[in-house]
Amino acid sequence: MLRFLLGAVLAVLAAYGAAEAWPLVAGPGLSIDSPENGASYPGGIVGVSGTAKRAAALTLDGAPLLHSEDGGFSAALAFPRGGSILTFTATDRFGRTVAATRTIFVP
Repeated sequence: MLRFLLGAVLAVLAAYGAAEAWPLVAGPGLSIDSPENGASYPGGIVGVSGTAKRAAALTLDGAPLLHSEDGGFSAALAFPRGGSILTFTATDRFGRTVAATRTIFVP
């Protein structure tokens, strides 16, 4: 009976450790809500928003983009006429990165 109890306790501790370690193993996550890929913005003002999970740093075309503690970000940016390719990059504290791109057009 004691072996069974000890085995059950160790299994619970192992499961808890795996659940707590998952964010360290998973790396950063990036979800872009706006802008939509291929969208047109006649005024040139583009709202960017989304979520960067487990990210220590977030950039848009190499420039820092502020994000909240829960990973949410939003900003309104002005773009010149023509097409632009936006590259969002999230980096975690271990240097692992994930990127997402969006193409927009300002007539």
